[in-house]
Amino acid sequence: MTEQIRQMTTWLAAYDGPDISIMEVCGSHTAAISKYGISGILSEKIHLISGPGCPVCVTPSAYVDRLIELAFEPHTTVVTFGDLLRVPGKTKSLEESRADGASVEMVYAPMDTIRLAKEHPDRQYVFAAVGFETTTPVYAWFVDTLKKEKITNVRILTALKTMPPVIDWLCRNGAKVDGFLAPGHVCAVTGFSCFEPIAKKYRIPFGVGGFAAEELVVAVYGIARAIESHRAGREITFVRNYYPSVVTENGNETAKELVEKYFEPADACWRGIGTIEGSGRLLRDEYRCFDAGSEGLIEDFKRNQACRCDRVLMGDAKPTDCPLFGKVCTPMNPQGACMVSEEGSCHQYLAFHRTR
Repeated sequence: MTEQIRQMTTWLAAYDGPDISIMEVCGSHTAAISKYGISGILSEKIHLISGPGCPVCVTPSAYVDRLIELAFEPHTTVVTFGDLLRVPGKTKSLEESRADGASVEMVYAPMDTIRLAKEHPDRQYVFAAVGFETTTPVYAWFVDTLKKEKITNVRILTALKTMPPVIDWLCRNGAKVDGFLAPGHVCAVTGFSCFEPIAKKYRIPFGVGGFAAEELVVAVYGIARAIESHRAGREITFVRNYYPSVVTENGNETAKELVEKYFEPADACWRGIGTIEGSGRLLRDEYRCFDAGSEGLIEDFKRNQACRCDRVLMGDAKPTDCPLFGKVCTPMNPQGACMVSEEGSCHQYLAFHRTR
């Protein structure tokens, strides 16, 4: 530990001013904070809150139901990453449906789907494209490849989300947050400038952070000091980049151009929250031949009425405030958005407390 990091951790541990709440909106940040025990080195006056940063967690039940429906169609296979298999739909998950005879294949990369399609030209394949700005360029490249290679037996079902609109929604709806730990992976694509309009609109500090222990300390310290300075009436830079080895102001222009070529903004439904205007991406009309029915997939029910995920995602409650947490709701039997993936706040909170 360098002397500079030591000074930061000392300040974070000794802080005794008004309470500070910092929300991270990246599932990888949630996992890293838990892994490195970052919350354990902070003063009781500094609170880290997990927001809607896990793409699998906020994918609506109707999306899972659509995948299950497709997986039961004749000569059709749904292809997905492993973390989506146990996400509950209205009644079942993909994993449970596969046990009932649905055709579901797990892969490690979207391009594995193209290999399957070439090996089995008589079958239709539907790839489950879930993610934020980080992975959307990959899906744009995937569609670009389908188009160029004239592959006609592959489509995608999208549940693509964008970060600025959901953060704006949180701020607009009274989330109890004093600052945001901005998602480093997202900003690597978009650039940190994408958060400047929101930061200035609500006058709330953002800090882009990395994922190593010391990188997290630097970011949390920087955000906390910015909040302290802002409260004291001092001028601050509302968006600071604490991950300069990866993130720039404007991000990856090539990736952004590819996304704009194939996708357009759209309203999107977030599990545990509802529909947020302009917070998603759908294939443009000229490429809808590659779409498997992504439009209009909304959250129309609550799996368990006692679930508190909506309040957890807003920063109004901790996972332990939920009466289902660790009892009815577990990683093997998730009842809400925050427990369905390893990057979910309830999943990580449960894992953290089990090791203590």
